[in-house]
Amino acid sequence: MSSTTVRETALDALAVAQPVAPLDAPEPGKSLASGYGRDVFNARVMRQRLPRDVYDRLMQTMTRRAPLDPADADVIAGAMKDWALEHGATHYTHWFQPMTGLTAEKHDAFLSPTPDGQVFGEFSGKMLIKGEPDASSFPSGGIRSTFEARGYTAWDPTSPVFLLGDDHGRKTLYIPTVFYSYTGEALDRKTPLMRSVEAVSAQALRILRLLGNTTATSVQAMVGSEQEYFLVDRRLYIQRPDLMMCGRTLYGARPAKGQEMEDHYFGSIPSRVLAYMQDVEQRLFALGIPAHTRHNEVAPGQFEIAPVYEDVNIATDHNMLTMEVMRRTARRHGYVCLLHEKPFAGVNGSGKHNNWSLCDSDGHNLLNPGETPMKNAQFLVFLAAVLRAVHKHGVNLRLGIIGASNDHRLGANEAPPAVLSVYLGESLSGVIRSIAYGKEAEGGGVAPIEIGVSVLPEIPRDLSDRNRTSPFAFTGNKFEFRALGSSQNIAAANISLNAAMACALDDIAAMLEAELAEGTPLNAAIQALLAKLFAEHMPIVFDGNGYSEEWLAEAERRGLPNLRDTVAALAHYGDKDVMDVFDRHNVLSPREMLSRQEILLESYTHTIAIEGHTALKLGRTRILPVALAYQTRLADAASAAASLVGDAEPEKAYFLRVRGHVRGLIAALDALEAVLDARFGDTALAKAEYARDRVLPAMNACRGHADALECLCANHDWPLPSYAELLWLH
Repeated sequence: MSSTTVRETALDALAVAQPVAPLDAPEPGKSLASGYGRDVFNARVMRQRLPRDVYDRLMQTMTRRAPLDPADADVIAGAMKDWALEHGATHYTHWFQPMTGLTAEKHDAFLSPTPDGQVFGEFSGKMLIKGEPDASSFPSGGIRSTFEARGYTAWDPTSPVFLLGDDHGRKTLYIPTVFYSYTGEALDRKTPLMRSVEAVSAQALRILRLLGNTTATSVQAMVGSEQEYFLVDRRLYIQRPDLMMCGRTLYGARPAKGQEMEDHYFGSIPSRVLAYMQDVEQRLFALGIPAHTRHNEVAPGQFEIAPVYEDVNIATDHNMLTMEVMRRTARRHGYVCLLHEKPFAGVNGSGKHNNWSLCDSDGHNLLNPGETPMKNAQFLVFLAAVLRAVHKHGVNLRLGIIGASNDHRLGANEAPPAVLSVYLGESLSGVIRSIAYGKEAEGGGVAPIEIGVSVLPEIPRDLSDRNRTSPFAFTGNKFEFRALGSSQNIAAANISLNAAMACALDDIAAMLEAELAEGTPLNAAIQALLAKLFAEHMPIVFDGNGYSEEWLAEAERRGLPNLRDTVAALAHYGDKDVMDVFDRHNVLSPREMLSRQEILLESYTHTIAIEGHTALKLGRTRILPVALAYQTRLADAASAAASLVGDAEPEKAYFLRVRGHVRGLIAALDALEAVLDARFGDTALAKAEYARDRVLPAMNACRGHADALECLCANHDWPLPSYAELLWLH
């Protein structure tokens, strides 16, 4: 027997691994809540440190999006600096969200030298409001050339400033910002998100005014995101170049036990994992992010954390920050946090359910059915707008959930299909059908529903059973957009959703205004309009099994688009009707949209190309040498058996079985290399199509033979940690 391998050494260490105590654990007698928000320059801190008039004006900016008075900026910046220095910060950074899918930051020191050899803290209002990074190395989709490098970051005062540091107490002041070019185009996801919020607010207010609401001053999109993730031991992770380079395993045979027994979901949380979760929660609490839920997910090694429901702009920043905290904290506990949508083939991937609703400035959820007639009528109008948004602008919503990694998950009987539909449940679906088509009266005729008298019964929070196969499901007072991928910035999906909703509300408001201008009474106008809208958009409502082949056929008959992958969806980004949804309310200009199409196509191509090169190198330098050596040992064993007993047919058969896959792997690797060396195409779309149609199948062919060899070769010799080891050892 050969000496112990690196993999086996790591497994021995894993066998005795112990939980790590969380940092900054609360003192006995103190609750976790006592440290909530201590690293946030929040309203409580601002109230203590700012003059009352400055504080009041800043609150108007934060809550009502009133323009910030530049004269106040220096006062606010000085208070921020003093607070940050007192809490151990040495630097500040404008924290933004470029089109890389990640966040970006450049740290500048507070302290500047003086001629007499001293230092002083410097941070002005100008430095707070505007930064100037080099924009040339960020994706722009042709908006900016390399020699046109100037870009700007501008403070977003509606999202809290915070401190983020390392395990040794060294902290930096983080200032959430937008990112835009010298010519004014958005180079990030935050800018169009904020535009979409203003668009949906303006159109929702039109509806509320028509319905008699005179008190609401704004409408806010609210979101709660459920973050799924995998944890793997770092000692095993570093032996998997595919995980390190690509975020997912490109090779790996299915273990004997995966999730078939359904014993991991909501199961007892392993003590080492629980220690990690508690550490993450404490860090998030300090950042003012209340982690509400933690549990085991469906797949082994998979878990979930979910925060509370909040303003979509803040929720987006908080989700990006949550992912960063999860990654940082994992290292301290000897883990790596995998946020890829499909790190392991054959088990459930990870999503990020986006729970979305609209709430007015008076605190009323506009998607809450309510109990009074007018509230019910209001709810039905906004429900009709949701159905219209998803039905008419489904391609736009599909563009909000694209990505090479999410393609592995969508439609795989573990996540919603690429076909977008709306689940309402039996009760609510029955209500809208009655409104659309009338209901049978006592005399046997058909009579319309009177909207002025509530059509809804006293509706509990849960209107129906849950449908886990629906991509867009009503869950009592909100919609759960379930198709988002775990690694994605939720801004993309919510930009699409808000823009589509703004267009739908705009259409409905215009229809109502036209009817009222003709002298039609409000209730009659609402009644007629709802009947028309529900009948028109009934094809988007589906309460059955979204995984079934029958539904895909039915969806096609209903005229619902089925954009199976990222490339197919991105091909429609430049369609006039798609662009109009974003351009109509100035969420994205045509120039910004086309640049994003270019960026996203290039990102897809680069992702697949990196995976292809990783699979090629890993196959040739790790897997093939082991397989060839094992093949030689089998040949020697077969020859020895034949010389001793004469009959070595079983040994020979096993040798030939292994040899078949070795030869197949060699041929598949050669084919993959040829595909990677060829010209991908002349346009961004052609290159992405080539990556999808040629590179991915070539990679899968390599994997087929390699995974077969993993099940045939000696376990001691296999060079990569197995699925069983990665998924079950925590």
